[in-house]
Amino acid sequence: MENLRKYLFIAGIGLIVIAVLWPWLAKLNVGKLPGDILIKRGQTTFYFPIVTSVIASIVLSIILWLIRK
Repeated sequence: MENLRKYLFIAGIGLIVIAVLWPWLAKLNVGKLPGDILIKRGQTTFYFPIVTSVIASIVLSIILWLIRK
């Protein structure tokens, strides 16, 4: 139970950091990388940031790997 609280706390801090850094990340076109899928048809827009998700997964995996060592 104690580990769960620790991970939830770290995840919450991480989300706060991302929210604070988002204006600067938007300037770097994070979320608009080549390979992200954007489909517009009429008034409907479908957006799936697949490349952004893969990069975020790799970065988070490295961070978690470093924390566990």
